[in-house]
Amino acid sequence: MKHKKGKFFSHLIIVAILLIFQESKAQSAWSQKKGEIYSHLSYSLISNYSDIYSKTAYSTTRKISDNTLQLYGEYGLSDKLTLIVSLPLKSISTGTEVAASMLPLSIDKGSKTALGNVIIGIKHKIFDRKFVLSGQLNMEANTGSSDLDLGIRTGLNAWTFTPTLNFGRGYNNYYVQAFSGIALRTNNYSSNFKLGGEFGWTSIKNITLIGFIDIVASFKNGTVMLPNSTFETALYLNNQEYTAVGLKAVYHFTDNFGFTMGLGGALSANNVPKQLALSGGLFYQLK
Repeated sequence: MKHKKGKFFSHLIIVAILLIFQESKAQSAWSQKKGEIYSHLSYSLISNYSDIYSKTAYSTTRKISDNTLQLYGEYGLSDKLTLIVSLPLKSISTGTEVAASMLPLSIDKGSKTALGNVIIGIKHKIFDRKFVLSGQLNMEANTGSSDLDLGIRTGLNAWTFTPTLNFGRGYNNYYVQAFSGIALRTNNYSSNFKLGGEFGWTSIKNITLIGFIDIVASFKNGTVMLPNSTFETALYLNNQEYTAVGLKAVYHFTDNFGFTMGLGGALSANNVPKQLALSGGLFYQLK
């Protein structure tokens, strides 16, 4: 019994050491079989940031902390068709004044907790032989809210429709997958191009290490006019772009239950924080 506990905690230490790298959310090419359910409850934090990636680099007027509790689920409507739902609960706070900011301070210190942009999607498996090919359409609802006095938004003030094509192939102890698509937005927000991929490797029993790249490039075709207070927090600005790379890890307690941990950030970006995002979560699959 002691040997098993020691082995378990050594695995946890290995995971923690490896997570000095960064994490992003990849898009899976695989669908659920009919009646199967995959669920993932995760928490992510971008803590106490002020510096913003921008062509004209600037700082927010107050330190910002962005917390997200997200429930993600997939349900197999058939062997080829999967329903996707993502429910994010955002808790964002504006804190200490940033003396170095070039912007005039107009927002108050405080916090807001509310829904972010809820996502409902459908994934259809097109081909499944040596590799998997699937098409996906996500609808991101305009369910975020705002507080002008705090400069806080909990989501984009727009509806977003994102069709993607997903590719994946699995091997004995590793897999590769990639996706590409376009996010089309309403309310005069710019649309963007999305491209990403990941490589997963089960190097130690029950632990999968995943390296990724995730790219978002704006078409800069939007003309939305945002309140000045929004720029003081840099939350959900128009023309957000980034190239993120990094590593995450998955630990399986059983075949159906486990947890994920990771760090995320950007190599280059526009209108997003210059800060790493810490995340962790639990997942369960009902087969």
